[in-house]
Amino acid sequence: MFSSIAPLARHNPFYAPHFQLVQDGVRKRPAEPAGAPATRRGLAAASADEEYSCEYGSLKFYALCGVGGVLSCGLTHTGVVPLDLVKCRMQVDPQKYKSIFNGFSVTINEDGVRGLAKGWAPTFIGYSMQGLCKFGFYEVFKILYGNMLGEENAYLWRTSLYLAASASAEFFADIALAPMEAAKVRIQTQPGYANTLRQALPKMFAEEGIWAFYKGVAPLWMRQIPYTMMKFACFERTVEALYKYVVPKPRSECTKGEQLVVTFVAGYIAGVFCAIVSHPADSVVSVLNKEKGSSASQVLMRLGFKGVWKGLFARIIMIGTLTALQWFIYDSVKVYFRLPRPPPPEMPESLKKKLGLTE
Repeated sequence: MFSSIAPLARHNPFYAPHFQLVQDGVRKRPAEPAGAPATRRGLAAASADEEYSCEYGSLKFYALCGVGGVLSCGLTHTGVVPLDLVKCRMQVDPQKYKSIFNGFSVTINEDGVRGLAKGWAPTFIGYSMQGLCKFGFYEVFKILYGNMLGEENAYLWRTSLYLAASASAEFFADIALAPMEAAKVRIQTQPGYANTLRQALPKMFAEEGIWAFYKGVAPLWMRQIPYTMMKFACFERTVEALYKYVVPKPRSECTKGEQLVVTFVAGYIAGVFCAIVSHPADSVVSVLNKEKGSSASQVLMRLGFKGVWKGLFARIIMIGTLTALQWFIYDSVKVYFRLPRPPPPEMPESLKKKLGLTE
């Protein structure tokens, strides 16, 4: 019976766990109680062998992953504020800002070079908070859901696991991001409204109350949850494919620098897909936060199919570079703090035996 499903298991796009660390081609298996989760058993042993600073799945591990998320998202989004500003203005006023280069030119002519930095403060604060939740909770939910599924099912359905964990994490991350995102868009797209975050926040609250900060959370979910699901699942699968088909040696034989190069390349590839799937909702968010009293459905109907794709090229450049740098910074933080970094997944020995793949 098992031999008949072996081909399906080999070609199933949803398989593989993230749970076992491999050193020098040898899987380490510690002697722990039978009831201990497989993920923790394998990674705790490797943690001790490689002198990691904490155990995989510990509170310290999650906290430091959150720090990595703060740095990766806060720094990168702040670094591309000029491009983001032009992209937002193209979305809300395409007649005035006709292209990327025209948008930069008009902005500099009107506001000077300093005008390109408008909105940097809410961007840094908002996306730092989002990164904390996005990356920190992703690790939490990935381990939680993986342990719920069990080692074999988590392997067989690994892509679904990545998608579910990232969607769960982004749900909370967007609640943290929404207030600062709303302020950022007002500052960037409404001339004369406010030049700083300190000016924008009290003005927004006086006009619309607390709703001003959270009316864009549903469109944010529409934009960011598909984006994050693509970001994490595509990245995880691309890393695996690169090590399997492109990198000429196993990951265990690669230096930390070589591993970070793979991380950057996989991040850029994931970023291109992220930009495409999330762009229509991004256009709606930009217009919605600019206008008072409008709903997401009203904005969507007014923009139409063609309108929601305005600024896509700028977003591909921005998000591709952004995602690559985010993964590079996040992985670098893990290396710096000596956190456990699981290698590409492998089929568990127990599943190989069931499928008749072992001698």
